[in-house]
Amino acid sequence: MLFRLEHLSHCYSDGTLALNDVTLDFAKGERIALLGTNGSGKTTLLHHLNGILKPTSGRVYFEDEPLKYDSKSLLDLRRKVGFVFQDPNDQLFAPTVKQDVAFGPLNLGQPVEQVKRVADEALRTVGMAEYAEKPPHFLSLGQKKRVALAGVLAMQPQVLIMDEPTSNLDPRATSEILHLLLRLNKEYKITLILATHDVDMVPLFAKKLYILSKGKLVSEGSPEELFANAELIRSVSLRSPRIAHLFEVLKKEDNLPINPRFPLTISEARKEILRLLGYRNENEEKETSNR
Repeated sequence: MLFRLEHLSHCYSDGTLALNDVTLDFAKGERIALLGTNGSGKTTLLHHLNGILKPTSGRVYFEDEPLKYDSKSLLDLRRKVGFVFQDPNDQLFAPTVKQDVAFGPLNLGQPVEQVKRVADEALRTVGMAEYAEKPPHFLSLGQKKRVALAGVLAMQPQVLIMDEPTSNLDPRATSEILHLLLRLNKEYKITLILATHDVDMVPLFAKKLYILSKGKLVSEGSPEELFANAELIRSVSLRSPRIAHLFEVLKKEDNLPINPRFPLTISEARKEILRLLGYRNENEEKETSNR
């Protein structure tokens, strides 16, 4: 396992128990989503993965070694585990986009020419090369998120953690960020871990899903397995993806022979509709032959 969390709990100074005895693991190369409502503990859990927070109790392991919280150990960890915050303004501070992206590698003492190459490559990867000399505050929210992501990629991490990467984005920007993340996983073999409450995005991104509620791990499995349990999803104040909900209604209200695992994406819905059309045509043929 790349990450292993054992009986992790975190209590903030005001007494809020944000995580309560959470045990789970993440494997190298996976695409993982943490799903839950606001206040479920998603962000708190992410902050433990690169040492932003230290457990109140329990342990976090990275590559089978327990995390250490001295400055050198945390610096080594954060070279491998990049974090993109929900609000990109929390990460962008340099006068230009390129300076912002170059900050991390320069801070590690890498040669200037090497840093320039790495920064240029990171900006090309996220599609922001033409904005290299622009001040970050002139960019749109979606562009800022790309630049924040480029700054992390310039550190050449093994793991990329993102907190609500599509929040407050329009549909086009959401789709662009999603496709970019999938490409990073496929082409660069970067392990992706993100927190979200966007249930429609999860099936398009995640191979493994963890559901959190009130600081506890409620369930884990594939999106197909967990979204098939509509009662579970509603019990944690979430909803099913729109497409799955449509097929749930068709099954309950119209008595259609929908497969137990409801379609979660457009391509899956298309296949199920074609199957249902074949079922209908077959029944029509039988009725005609019986007349």
